[in-house]
Amino acid sequence: MKSRTRQEKFDWNYFIRHIAIIAVPVALQNLLTTTGSMVDTMMLASLGEQTVGAVGLCAQFSSLMFAGYWGFVGGGMLFFAQYWGAKNDDGIIRSFGLTLSFMTGVAMIFSFLALGVPGFIMNIYTDKAEIQQIGISYLRIVGFAYILQILSMAVSALLRSIEQVKIPLYGGIASVIANCFFNYLLIFGKFGFPKMGVRGAALGTVLAGMVNLLVLLFFIVKNKIPYVLEFSRYFRWDKEFVHQYLQKCFPIICNEVLGGVGNMMINIVLGHQSEKAIAAVAVFRTLEGLVIGFFSGFSNAATVLVGKEVGAGNHEVAFQRAKRLVYLCSVLIGTVCLGVLIVHNPLLHAMGLSGESYQIGLGMLLIYSLVALIRMGNWTQNDTYRSAGDAAFGSIMEITFMYLMVLPCVYLANYGFHAPFLLVFALCYVDEPIRYVIMQCHMYSGKWIKPVSDEGIKTIGEFRRVHGIKVR
Repeated sequence: MKSRTRQEKFDWNYFIRHIAIIAVPVALQNLLTTTGSMVDTMMLASLGEQTVGAVGLCAQFSSLMFAGYWGFVGGGMLFFAQYWGAKNDDGIIRSFGLTLSFMTGVAMIFSFLALGVPGFIMNIYTDKAEIQQIGISYLRIVGFAYILQILSMAVSALLRSIEQVKIPLYGGIASVIANCFFNYLLIFGKFGFPKMGVRGAALGTVLAGMVNLLVLLFFIVKNKIPYVLEFSRYFRWDKEFVHQYLQKCFPIICNEVLGGVGNMMINIVLGHQSEKAIAAVAVFRTLEGLVIGFFSGFSNAATVLVGKEVGAGNHEVAFQRAKRLVYLCSVLIGTVCLGVLIVHNPLLHAMGLSGESYQIGLGMLLIYSLVALIRMGNWTQNDTYRSAGDAAFGSIMEITFMYLMVLPCVYLANYGFHAPFLLVFALCYVDEPIRYVIMQCHMYSGKWIKPVSDEGIKTIGEFRRVHGIKVR
């Protein structure tokens, strides 16, 4: 099979149609999830700003878990997409089994921490005693949801990589409905259920996780989707395969773990502000999920549309798609941010912010809307590189700038100069414009196309020759 040359006309119809097929269901699922989080926050708002802030800090601990397992998701999707393009069923199953094994290990660690030492966790994130106690009662229950969430995430990542995007959407819809329903019953004690407050919100999250996983498995069995239920083939790894998998995953894992630790250090700074600021941060993170939810659709589209062609050996097609995905992402994210700003007033008030906390929340939204175009462009490019086999470049850029630029600026501004909160928050994104320029240069170099499938390896030499790419 020959790699297509750059002279061939780009197929815009196929490109846009398949972006919609892949990205729209993922974006809708994440939009539903974020909407569910917003409804949760509105329910918890009736319990006071301290409760909203406490649950928001617990969500930051969940984000650290996300960083711990997302390296394996990113690495796994690299293999899923390329093997899908190469029509290598055995490769898909083996890589899924390996990915699932590592992700389950991460879930067990974080479940143990949440259930066993919740006080230690809350003490890290805030020095406010009342907020700590609320968070402890929440973590002691929500820790049971972590394994369910990670199993669902692994299955969803595989399904999206093989272009079965509707099933995760169905699971997401069922999960959001279940979460809102159980939270209403358990937070407020409706229809004879006990009034559990914040503990009811945690239990609702656990039950919603169960519903999500069961719906995924139901449709997998109903539609006879291969791969997921072939347990006996999960562990047919040899030393060479595990080495290749870890070699590709290692930069992503380092990126996500070190990035997660860096974000935790930033959240510690934000968590030691006033209670008004802590509540504003919790609400902002929920609204940020709207933007990230739409971005995730493009992230999955980039992974599948680029990774599949690299795996099949069509490197020129992958190269041309990748460049266009970045700019389309920026247009979409700009539209979403504008929409959030238009309706910010009723949203912020409905989620429990008023007075000073409202002003802080609005300021955070304005700052984020300006940087989101660049920030999501960086993420899209990094996900594209990963799907094509280059897991290192974007990871090195992100971690280097995080620890040498962002963290020093944030800590110096907060503890050295005692800068206003919104300035400290803005400095969390000070590296994004610089990284964007560097990432664009790497994008146009084409050096990030590094296939792992036999079909992709056969044609990579021709692609590099045509583009004058020299790889060491």
